[in-house]
Amino acid sequence: MALASRLRRVFTVPSTLSSRFASIRLNSTLTSPKLFISGLSRETTDEQFKEAFNPFGQIVDAKIVRDRATGRSKGFGFVTYTSIEEAEKAREEMNAKFLHGWVIFVDPAKPREFKPTPRSESGPSETGFRTNKTVGWCG
Repeated sequence: MALASRLRRVFTVPSTLSSRFASIRLNSTLTSPKLFISGLSRETTDEQFKEAFNPFGQIVDAKIVRDRATGRSKGFGFVTYTSIEEAEKAREEMNAKFLHGWVIFVDPAKPREFKPTPRSESGPSETGFRTNKTVGWCG
Protein backbone atom coordinates (compact mmCIF):
# COMPACT_ATOMS: atom_id res chain seq x y z
CA MET A 1 0.00 0.00 0.00
CA ALA A 2 2.84 2.38 0.85
CA LEU A 3 4.48 1.58 -2.47
CA ALA A 4 1.31 2.48 -4.36
CA SER A 5 1.00 5.85 -2.61
CA ARG A 6 4.66 6.64 -3.32
CA LEU A 7 4.25 5.77 -6.98
CA ARG A 8 1.11 7.90 -7.19
CA ARG A 9 3.01 10.88 -5.75
CA VAL A 10 5.87 10.38 -8.21
CA PHE A 11 3.67 10.12 -11.29
CA THR A 12 1.11 12.84 -10.55
CA VAL A 13 1.85 16.39 -11.65
CA PRO A 14 1.05 18.98 -8.99
CA SER A 15 -1.79 21.27 -10.04
CA THR A 16 0.36 24.33 -9.40
CA LEU A 17 2.94 23.06 -11.87
CA SER A 18 0.40 22.33 -14.61
CA SER A 19 -1.26 25.72 -14.07
CA ARG A 20 2.15 27.39 -14.41
CA PHE A 21 2.65 25.76 -17.80
CA ALA A 22 -0.80 26.86 -18.93
CA SER A 23 -0.13 30.43 -17.82
CA ILE A 24 3.25 30.47 -19.59
CA ARG A 25 1.53 29.49 -22.82
CA LEU A 26 -0.96 32.38 -22.46
CA ASN A 27 1.48 34.98 -21.08
CA SER A 28 3.04 36.02 -24.38
CA THR A 29 1.20 39.08 -25.63
CA LEU A 30 -0.04 39.46 -29.14
CA THR A 31 1.74 41.93 -31.40
CA SER A 32 -0.33 41.24 -34.50
CA PRO A 33 -3.91 40.10 -35.12
CA LYS A 34 -2.71 36.86 -36.77
CA LEU A 35 -3.07 33.57 -34.85
CA PHE A 36 -1.46 30.17 -35.41
CA ILE A 37 -3.79 27.25 -34.71
CA SER A 38 -2.30 23.76 -34.32
CA GLY A 39 -3.82 20.36 -33.62
CA LEU A 40 -6.53 20.57 -36.28
CA SER A 41 -8.31 17.48 -37.53
CA ARG A 42 -7.32 16.45 -41.04
CA GLU A 43 -11.03 16.43 -41.90
CA THR A 44 -11.69 20.08 -40.93
CA THR A 45 -12.56 22.24 -43.95
CA ASP A 46 -11.74 25.91 -44.46
CA GLU A 47 -15.42 26.81 -44.00
CA GLN A 48 -15.74 24.90 -40.70
CA PHE A 49 -12.49 26.47 -39.54
CA LYS A 50 -13.74 29.98 -40.29
CA GLU A 51 -17.12 29.30 -38.63
CA ALA A 52 -15.41 28.15 -35.43
CA PHE A 53 -13.45 31.41 -35.08
CA ASN A 54 -16.14 33.77 -36.44
CA PRO A 55 -17.92 34.51 -33.11
CA PHE A 56 -14.90 36.38 -31.71
CA GLY A 57 -14.66 39.15 -34.27
CA GLN A 58 -14.40 40.07 -37.92
CA ILE A 59 -12.08 37.68 -39.74
CA VAL A 60 -9.85 39.02 -42.50
CA ASP A 61 -8.42 35.63 -43.48
CA ALA A 62 -8.78 32.05 -42.24
CA LYS A 63 -6.81 29.34 -43.97
CA ILE A 64 -5.80 25.75 -43.26
CA VAL A 65 -2.36 24.86 -44.59
CA ARG A 66 -2.50 21.97 -47.03
CA ASP A 67 0.07 19.63 -48.57
CA ARG A 68 0.90 20.68 -52.14
CA ALA A 69 1.04 17.16 -53.53
CA THR A 70 -1.99 15.54 -51.88
CA GLY A 71 -4.14 18.54 -50.91
CA ARG A 72 -4.65 17.08 -47.42
CA SER A 73 -4.56 19.29 -44.34
CA LYS A 74 -1.25 19.48 -42.50
CA GLY A 75 -3.11 19.92 -39.19
CA PHE A 76 -2.53 23.63 -38.66
CA GLY A 77 -3.79 26.94 -39.95
CA PHE A 78 -3.86 30.69 -39.52
CA VAL A 79 -6.62 33.15 -38.64
CA THR A 80 -6.25 36.92 -39.07
CA TYR A 81 -8.63 39.32 -37.32
CA THR A 82 -9.15 43.04 -37.89
CA SER A 83 -7.82 43.96 -34.43
CA ILE A 84 -5.49 42.58 -31.80
CA GLU A 85 -8.29 42.68 -29.20
CA GLU A 86 -10.44 40.31 -31.27
CA ALA A 87 -7.49 37.98 -31.75
CA GLU A 88 -6.77 38.00 -28.01
CA LYS A 89 -10.40 37.15 -27.26
CA ALA A 90 -10.34 34.26 -29.74
CA ARG A 91 -7.09 33.02 -28.27
CA GLU A 92 -8.45 33.00 -24.72
CA GLU A 93 -11.71 31.29 -25.70
CA MET A 94 -10.41 28.68 -28.17
CA ASN A 95 -7.04 27.65 -26.72
CA ALA A 96 -7.04 23.99 -25.58
CA LYS A 97 -10.64 23.46 -26.75
CA PHE A 98 -12.07 20.66 -28.87
CA LEU A 99 -12.74 21.31 -32.56
CA HIS A 100 -14.15 18.36 -34.51
CA GLY A 101 -12.91 15.89 -31.91
CA TRP A 102 -9.34 17.23 -31.66
CA VAL A 103 -7.81 19.53 -29.06
CA ILE A 104 -6.54 22.69 -30.75
CA PHE A 105 -3.96 25.18 -29.52
CA VAL A 106 -4.05 28.87 -30.39
CA ASP A 107 -0.79 30.81 -30.32
CA PRO A 108 0.46 34.11 -31.77
CA ALA A 109 1.68 33.68 -35.34
CA LYS A 110 5.39 34.27 -35.79
CA PRO A 111 6.76 36.00 -38.88
CA ARG A 112 8.08 33.69 -41.56
CA GLU A 113 11.84 33.24 -41.35
CA PHE A 114 13.93 33.78 -44.45
CA LYS A 115 15.75 30.59 -45.41
CA PRO A 116 18.40 30.98 -48.11
CA THR A 117 18.52 28.28 -50.75
CA PRO A 118 21.40 25.85 -50.26
CA ARG A 119 24.22 26.43 -52.71
CA SER A 120 26.57 23.74 -53.83
CA GLU A 121 30.27 24.48 -53.87
CA SER A 122 30.77 22.93 -57.25
CA GLY A 123 28.32 24.02 -59.89
CA PRO A 124 27.33 22.07 -62.95
CA SER A 125 30.08 21.34 -65.39
CA GLU A 126 29.95 22.08 -69.11
CA THR A 127 28.05 18.81 -69.64
CA GLY A 128 25.43 19.78 -67.07
CA PHE A 129 26.44 17.23 -64.43
CA ARG A 130 27.80 17.93 -60.98
CA THR A 131 30.92 16.24 -59.78
CA ASN A 132 30.54 13.85 -56.87
CA LYS A 133 32.97 14.57 -54.06
CA THR A 134 32.68 11.13 -52.46
CA VAL A 135 36.10 9.85 -51.51
CA GLY A 136 36.77 6.15 -51.61
CA TRP A 137 35.05 3.22 -53.13
CA CYS A 138 31.46 2.31 -52.23
CA GLY A 139 30.32 -1.05 -53.28
